[in-house]
Amino acid sequence: MKRLLIVIIVLTLGWSAYWFVGATRAKSGFEDWFAARQAEGWLAETSDIAVRGFPNRFDATFSDVALADPGTGVAWEAPFFQLFALSYRPNHLIAIWPHEQVLAFPDQRVTVKSEDMKASLIVAGAPSLPLERSNLAVDALALVSEAGWSLSAETLRLAMHKDPESEATYRMALSATGFAPPAEIAARSGAALPRTLKTVEADLSATFARPWDITALEDSRPQPTALDLHMAQLTWGRLDLHAAGQVDIDPSGYPQGEITLRATNWREIIALARQGEELPAALIDGIEQGLQLLSAMAGNPKTLDIPLNFRGGLTRIGPVPIGPAPRLILR
Repeated sequence: MKRLLIVIIVLTLGWSAYWFVGATRAKSGFEDWFAARQAEGWLAETSDIAVRGFPNRFDATFSDVALADPGTGVAWEAPFFQLFALSYRPNHLIAIWPHEQVLAFPDQRVTVKSEDMKASLIVAGAPSLPLERSNLAVDALALVSEAGWSLSAETLRLAMHKDPESEATYRMALSATGFAPPAEIAARSGAALPRTLKTVEADLSATFARPWDITALEDSRPQPTALDLHMAQLTWGRLDLHAAGQVDIDPSGYPQGEITLRATNWREIIALARQGEELPAALIDGIEQGLQLLSAMAGNPKTLDIPLNFRGGLTRIGPVPIGPAPRLILR
């Protein structure tokens, strides 16, 4: 019994020493990260960094956090932010956000509210902490912009995991329930659309120029080089859109490839675009005439399969250019 007691005491002292050394190193590492950002010209402030959770966890709490990237003009403010990790599995992190935080962009500030916002991240053991798997879950999300728009969702779920056969390819899945876009979109359309969308889902694989790791926060974001859209669906009242296809992305951010849209009640989608006033009326007229021709050829006036071809910085329906291609650049 005496030997057993000695063993227990030694193990307890050893584990306690491990935890305190780990907690000290974690706090020092966080402080060094903030100092390194400040040296690069960032606004990087926190009023306090506390590491607790003895004996089985490292719970880091950052109080009064403010970060601003001078390169993009994007800033984030929050009363606190938390990172939790098991002391025996420090590569598995849990991130917790407050009920209210602020994102600032060069042209507007957006208040982000939620009842619950958390994420799980698993990183590899390399010094750069490359992402292996992550999940984001948000309940009762609401975004309110000083520019006058707002949107909300009852739930938002985003999952991302690294393809084990590729250095920088990730499978992503997105779903949202009770998603309500800015009210102005439905109001301007003149269509009888409900306030919320019935379905918002996407499943895709994205390849990037380099893996997602700690340098994505410290330096530039990894840029996409290819997208494989396995499935995307958006259902809003009688409007129903499905999309699938593959594109490569050139160094300038323009896609090269084809995405096929299946649109049900597509005339109401045209009405949305026309009332939105973001596109020239002549362009929308041309798109509508082309879709009417496709509809007549398909023999189905309500449902269309629309091949969107991206090439040379332009978007085409078949061989006919209809406008510029989207530029896929992560800031």
